[in-house]
Amino acid sequence: MIHKKIVYLTIALGLSLVSTAQQTPAPKQQKSVLIINAKAHIGNGTVLDNSAIGFKNGKIDLVSNDKNIVVSNYETVIDAKGKEVYPGFIAPNSTLGLVEIDAVKSSDDESEIGTYNPHVRSLIAYTADSKVIETVRPNGVLMAQITPRGGILSGTSSIVQLDAWHWSDAVVKENDGIHMEFPSSFKRSGSWFEPGTIEANKEYTNQIQEINTFFTNAKVYNTTSAKERNLIFEATKGLFTGEQTLFIHANEEKQMIDAIQLAKSNGIEKIAIVGGYESYKIGSYLKENQIGVLLKRVHEMPENDDDDVNLPFKIAKLLTDQGVVVGLENSGAHERMATRNLPFLAGTCAAYGLDKEQALQLITSNTAKILGIDTFCGTLEVGKDATLFISEGDALDMRTNKLTTAFIQGRSISLETHQTKLNDRYKTKFNQK
Repeated sequence: MIHKKIVYLTIALGLSLVSTAQQTPAPKQQKSVLIINAKAHIGNGTVLDNSAIGFKNGKIDLVSNDKNIVVSNYETVIDAKGKEVYPGFIAPNSTLGLVEIDAVKSSDDESEIGTYNPHVRSLIAYTADSKVIETVRPNGVLMAQITPRGGILSGTSSIVQLDAWHWSDAVVKENDGIHMEFPSSFKRSGSWFEPGTIEANKEYTNQIQEINTFFTNAKVYNTTSAKERNLIFEATKGLFTGEQTLFIHANEEKQMIDAIQLAKSNGIEKIAIVGGYESYKIGSYLKENQIGVLLKRVHEMPENDDDDVNLPFKIAKLLTDQGVVVGLENSGAHERMATRNLPFLAGTCAAYGLDKEQALQLITSNTAKILGIDTFCGTLEVGKDATLFISEGDALDMRTNKLTTAFIQGRSISLETHQTKLNDRYKTKFNQK
């Protein structure tokens, strides 16, 4: 009897898992597609009314507003009159697919034990069929930089598209960069709801020296013939050859300057700032050194008592005016669930000074440039991946962003989620359309 109960329980569990499984990833594009009559936001500041966007074999081969387009050259034609077309949004510094349920330890794989972990690759821990991932696609987020957490050198990130069977299918750029949590020059006590005092970090100088020693040793290891193999030092080789970017997670003015100077003194040239709350204070320095900023979540309160209450909303504008390449990231509380709000962060930046198309660049072309993937994505241009979507309205406005169709590398992907299923279910129950 007990055995029978176990069998029944196993079957029920299996059925439950099947019923809640991720949608089947879309097959490779077979038929050519042409989207006509839509307002196309190219992602580089250009807008085309009554556009024609065509793609074959996963690549865009036509971007035009010419009325004399030969429609018959394409097998599938989508009339998107009255709708808008956008390049797929990119979520940098994300832990999508690394944590499924915060409270379940076995589903949390975002960090590794240790302080210096450049050899830890987030990609191999990425769960392509995470239920959280399906919630971000209906808002236009179609790509993400999967990033580890913890320690000083957290590990190596990779960039994925968000419709795949497995991490090996998802990856579009493997091991794009190494992430460093640079120590703060100040220590803050208390919490977000009850802030404590702020005092100088007495260990700051020693902490910087320790990091400098690590990079010095790593550089020597990678530029000389080592007697013994060191996987940790070996993993940093791309930083010194220019193949990888050092993503410096820092928010304070002094902290950012010290981190950049330390990196450059060790021969690391490809650098980006992640967070960058006070980056607007050193905009000219960042521009001079060609360092982009992945700006921290703008839907936050000011960090300092004397800051303008609207400062978080304005930083993107302040940096853009100084010629700095700016993207938006959304790490912090509930960051995976909140990834779907990425376009609305850009919309807020538009409401506080940026032109709408400039705001769009914060989550498309600018982010692609900072991540080093702008040669094949980030804009609607001939030769780039056909990763794009059609919305009924302005994609940066939560009131009007309603996707009807989305493509990743030319593949028509599902926009169905657990929430849309529930919506349909209860509409049927109450005889609603």
